[in-house]
Order: sequence, then structure tokens, then C-alpha cells
Amino acid sequence: MPQKTIISKYTKIFITAVLFAVTSLQVNAQKVKIDGVAVVIGKNIVLDSDIAKFKQEVEFKSEGKIKISDCEMLEELMQQKLLSHHAVIDSITVTDAEVNSKVDRSIQFFAQEYGSIDKAIAAYGFNDLDDLKSELYNVQKENALVEREQQKITEKVDVTPEEVRLYFNGLKEKVELPEFTAEIELAQIVLNAEPTEEENNKVIAQLNQLRDEILNGASFRMKAIINSKDPGVTQDGGRIQVTKEANLIKEFKEVSFSLEKNEISEPFKTLFGYHIIQVHEIKGNTRVVSHILLQPEIPESRLTETRLKVEEIKNDIKAGKLTFEEAVKKFSDDKDSKNNGGVIINGYTGETKFDLTRMDPAMYARVNDLKKGEFTDVFYDEARGGEKMYKFILMKDRTDTHTADLVDDYVKIQALALKKKKEEVIEKWSNDKIKDTYIKLSSDYKSCTFNKNWKKETGK
Repeated sequence: MPQKTIISKYTKIFITAVLFAVTSLQVNAQKVKIDGVAVVIGKNIVLDSDIAKFKQEVEFKSEGKIKISDCEMLEELMQQKLLSHHAVIDSITVTDAEVNSKVDRSIQFFAQEYGSIDKAIAAYGFNDLDDLKSELYNVQKENALVEREQQKITEKVDVTPEEVRLYFNGLKEKVELPEFTAEIELAQIVLNAEPTEEENNKVIAQLNQLRDEILNGASFRMKAIINSKDPGVTQDGGRIQVTKEANLIKEFKEVSFSLEKNEISEPFKTLFGYHIIQVHEIKGNTRVVSHILLQPEIPESRLTETRLKVEEIKNDIKAGKLTFEEAVKKFSDDKDSKNNGGVIINGYTGETKFDLTRMDPAMYARVNDLKKGEFTDVFYDEARGGEKMYKFILMKDRTDTHTADLVDDYVKIQALALKKKKEEVIEKWSNDKIKDTYIKLSSDYKSCTFNKNWKKETGK
């Protein structure tokens, strides 16, 4: 079954926590009539509707490049259920904090996709945010158990240099050496255009006035809708669920947990600007709050001053008056890169390398034609928190698209060889566990041809 190789290659890409959550939520929230149970594995079940939803989602996420049959999709889901079933048997545990953190990230994903969490709740047909979080909790807990069980199965798996060489030569003989896309490493120097003290004081005074008016009976919600710079404020007055694990600004969480119910904070600063917060509900370790966000204006003269300073720094580096790394340490305002020579970290991988073909189009246009050691022009940018800045970027390193080479790409080939060996170990583990795991397959799927002996046929 040649297509199975393609599907297995992409399973980890598409059957991720978010995809699993989205699909499961669709099944639950659309209140579809359950056609039946496709399979029972231990105490876990896969529904007919699960198969249809996952199949549709995989094909959608791959932009039609992956076509998958119901039988192939069912086998992928059975593998997930087998792992989660044995994770429980093996006493694998995941903490509430770990699961809740994943839930919070999923909720942020839904909010970004739909424009607000309220729109996401409405789209999926849930009653409220608690209803959505409860379903997400179950989904993410199973995902975490599957991941932890895979780690347990493969924790002692490693590859030797000889195994890497044999793996590479095997690919070479079959003319299956991978193409590695162009990769780049970037570094930057950033100077923020800071508002004047006068503008900061003006915003603080405005927030204090709004706070006084609310304390004297004005509606916090209406004041937020009229004044707040947070675009989410139009949805239910900008209510936010705050937990200690939530991916929110530290100062925002600290103030939220320092207040009593209905209390309104004094103005405080975060990287987004200045806020006041009101607590509406206290439910265990969760606070439901609203806030008003104001951001000080930055005069044009300050923007010009910042741009000229960045251009001066760039010219001094090119003239040899100081190195790029010295300039980063002395001048750059970007706290994420200031202490590592200005190197930009890839937020998706946590590494310093970027796949050039998958970069944001605006960034791609700026760096695509740069050679190693060259700079972009100085340009204006804004952070998601509203900070205004000028910056320039150094092409620190660049490797163009090429066929895999054992010497130049050893680390990548080693990772591929290790991944393949781990998959083989999990495959063997699965075949062994299927033998002594309760599996009841619906008659509708008994005609399927599976890679593993899910039907427990004699001689398989």
C-alpha cells in the first residue's frame, strides 16, 4: 500500500494537538447523529464521525496533496487510541497544569482564527467558555498521554554513526535522498521609539479619570468599548479568563490575582501600554476580568530621531567602528535577542534556522536576495504589543536548497535516521500490544486491509 508511506510521513504534522482538538470539537459541537462505533480499543472508542472529520481535516490541511481512505484514517486513529490506552495501563501521568497550558494555547488559536473566543464558541455550538474548556481538556489530556507513551517506548533508542551512514547510503541507492530547502540564520538590531514622559503621564491621568467615573457608577464595559485600544473589547466588553498558567503578560496576571471581586486596579504598565482591570468573577484559580488599554502617542519627531540613530549604528558597523555583536549589546532594545548577538529565534522550532520558503512574505521579500554578511535597509516595524521601532537585519548564515550530503547535513540525516528507528520501535511495540489488547472492530470495516493485525487474524 504505497500511499500508506506518504500518510505515515505526514501524520505527526496534521494529527497534532490543535487538529485533534478542532476535529473532536466539531464532532461534539455540531451535535451530529452518531452513525456508530467504528472500533473499541481497550476503553477507548473511535466513531464513524471521527473518521470522516479527521479525513476531511487532513485533506484540507494538506491542500488536497494527501488523499486518505476511510480504512487508512481509521488505522491512524486506532494507533492513537492504542497508545493512549496503554499510557493509562503504564501509569503515565500528566499534570493539570500541563494540560491547562495546552488548553489555553488552543483557546488562543481559536480566538485568532475566528477573531474572538466568543465567535469560536458560537461556531462550534458550545454553551460558554467553560463548556469549550472542558471538552478541550479531555482532548489535550489524551494527546499528552499519547506523546508521553511514545517517549517512554523510545527513551533508550539511539543511532550510531555507522547506522547513520547505512541509512544515508540506503536512501542514495534508492535515489531517495531528501532535498533540504534553503535555510537562513538572521540577526537584528532594534531600537524602540519610546513615548515621551509627558505622553505617559497623559495616559495615566486619563485612566485615573475613567477609574473614578466607573467607581462613581459608570459602566466599565461602556468605558472600555469607547476608550480601550484592545480590539477584543467589542466582544462582551473584552472579558478575559485569567489563570496562572495562561499565556498572558506577567504583570497582567499579577494584578488580576491581587484584586478582590468587583475591585478596579490602579493604572499599571505592560509592554502593550497602560491598563486598568476590573475583576468580575473569582472561580478557584481562575479570574474573569475586563480591562481598558490605552497606549501613549509617539510624536513624529521621536520616530525620526530613532530612525536616524539606527542608520548611524548601521553605518558605523559597515565602517568597522564596531562589530555587529558589540552594537547589539550596546544599543539593541530587543530583549529576546540582545543577549545572543542579535540572533532571531524561530518561534515554531525554537532553533536559529529558518526555512526560507516558509517565511512570512514581508520578511521573505526583505531577506531573500541577501548574501551572507549583508544587511537589509533600515525599516519601520511594530510589535503585537503596539511598540513602534526601527531595525535592520543581518544575513548571518545561508544555505541554499540542495540534495542531502552526509558531511554537510550530518545532523539532519542523523535526526531522520533516529526518527525512522523510533518509528520502527513503536511499530514493533504496537504489533505486540495488539495481541493482548481488547479490540472490537465494526463489521463495516472488517473488509479493510490494515498494515497491522487489528482484526487479529490467525497467521497475520
